[in-house]
Amino acid sequence: MKSLFLLNPDITFLNFGSFGACPKPIFEVYQDWQVKLEREPVQFIVKTAIDALENVRQELSAFVGCAQEDLVLVTNPSYAINTIAKSFPLQAGDEILATNLEYGACDRTWEYYCTQRGARYIRQEIPLPIRSKEHFMEAFWKGYSKRTKAIFISHITSATGLILPVKELCAEAKARGLITIVDGAHVPGHIPLHLGELQADIYTGACHKWMMGPKGSSFLYVHKTHQAWVDPLVISWGYRSPTPSESLFIDWHQTSGTRDYAAFLSLPACLQFREAHGWDEVSAACKALVRRHAPRFCALMETEALAPISEEWLGQMFSIPIKTNQPLELKRLLYEAYRIEIPVTEYNGRNCLRYSIQGFNTEQDLDTLYQAMEALKKEGIIY
Repeated sequence: MKSLFLLNPDITFLNFGSFGACPKPIFEVYQDWQVKLEREPVQFIVKTAIDALENVRQELSAFVGCAQEDLVLVTNPSYAINTIAKSFPLQAGDEILATNLEYGACDRTWEYYCTQRGARYIRQEIPLPIRSKEHFMEAFWKGYSKRTKAIFISHITSATGLILPVKELCAEAKARGLITIVDGAHVPGHIPLHLGELQADIYTGACHKWMMGPKGSSFLYVHKTHQAWVDPLVISWGYRSPTPSESLFIDWHQTSGTRDYAAFLSLPACLQFREAHGWDEVSAACKALVRRHAPRFCALMETEALAPISEEWLGQMFSIPIKTNQPLELKRLLYEAYRIEIPVTEYNGRNCLRYSIQGFNTEQDLDTLYQAMEALKKEGIIY
């Protein structure tokens, strides 16, 4: 598997979750699209790319289980959440209910727009470790009030690497008359996703992480009942288009000025790569490897996993709770002294080492991490 990727062979790469990594066959398709753009920029941008994007949305929507006209391509989930937060019809006193486990960029986005409008962004505390879905749901809904207008939730958390019970949350939110907005940055290509079954009103996912697409390829899904109030971040030629499509949502959000469409146009190659290499089986093996090693890392750090070590809560990532007074120095030492690429994550004043396992990772990679942590524990860098 390692030979399929461009990653530096001298580095133990345990950080696929941050930005992904593009396999060589997909990267070659990506570069081919860029060459086509430069050979005939005008025809490519005004015709070739527009026609090809239709096919991309068709294939991607089938993969994530939604209608083609409910999905637009965006550069990253932060762009998508900014689009939603800026458009959301917040009034003074309204509340958006989230958890204290959300991604920092999204927290900042909601805090910014809520502050502007006199609304509140509620980061409900989720006690860790989580014991069960019922434990999670009980803690989450304590943040609900009659002023709550929507919930914002990660499908898979970033710093803590946990799969949250989003389907159950969406069902309960609908019963309470709330809009559901889901940050699924880590989900496409990682765990099964069928938006029709999930029934979230709004969902964003990154295709450059576990789908292994080029950087800057993601999507925003908005159910038809909510598309009318979602404004584009950039007003461009899609607004009052001289050649409108059947979808105002697509017209408004797909056209936002000159851009390199190559990352978007490479997504069908990601799906072909997955099919050719049996990636569902590869992913299942990765998840098993994650769970198999999790207990020994917790034992080394004399700590407890943040949730049950099971398929219900864990995918291809595991966040090891650690204590350190030197998180930046720890990150530097792991990379420079031990040649390990791994994030030192932070949530609510606590730290974790989050390892990600992809098809090219081996038992030896996790042994390398374990040995490094043993040495750093002796030195007092972690404890």
